[in-house]
Amino acid sequence: MKLITALIATITLSALPDCAVLAAAQLEECDVPASLIESEIDLTRATDEMKDKHRLDISVLGTGSSALPGPDGAHFAYPARLEDALKTQLPGIDVKVTAHIQSKQTTASLLDQLDKIISADKPSLVVWQTGTADAINGVEPDDFHASLDSGVEKMQTAGADVILMNMQYSPRTASMLDVSTYADVMRLVAQQRNALLFDRLGIMKYWNDVGTFDLYAATKKYDMARRVHDCIGQALASQIINAAHLDPVKMQSTH
Repeated sequence: MKLITALIATITLSALPDCAVLAAAQLEECDVPASLIESEIDLTRATDEMKDKHRLDISVLGTGSSALPGPDGAHFAYPARLEDALKTQLPGIDVKVTAHIQSKQTTASLLDQLDKIISADKPSLVVWQTGTADAINGVEPDDFHASLDSGVEKMQTAGADVILMNMQYSPRTASMLDVSTYADVMRLVAQQRNALLFDRLGIMKYWNDVGTFDLYAATKKYDMARRVHDCIGQALASQIINAAHLDPVKMQSTH
């Protein structure tokens, strides 16, 4: 287990060293099949906040793969890229994304912090990235299900829509650490709780398979982490806009 943990820490995108500022990824580089971000779930609370208050408050709860290293790493990580993408596409909406990142945090260990986070942020939407630490630590799938279900219930009871974000895809670790069971649990809880699932695992595997990113070589291409995070932010923004039934083109034409 220590060997797997060390390997994950070495090759995960969130552990890549800092690098020079890069130009924003081209939109076509971030293309994602509609089937990977479409959903029949509506973000009713987020939509109401935007219509009634012209604002959108999002809390991102994540582990190490939701962050990037370096003094300006937070600016290039996907929570910040999500905020920028939404601000660009939703003029007239005051978008605020607040990130709560704690490396190696399991799903169960976050539960005690939820009340404080939700009380402070008052989000209409929570993006919960989890599952990786649970897989690394060998948390029983039933226990993972119970913790995840409890957390989603608590968020929804507090008045927030929920998007569950699953693990990163890494071809170098896929044969050593099987996360499929945990990904299945996340999909099941999303269905049971009427929450959205952002399939980061499937999206990154698609990018790797079609050659958008060579994720096997991630340790050698230090700019890739920022490019992937930028694309994740854009894809997540698209899912939110679609689930909120907003028309960015129409909104831009009126501002």
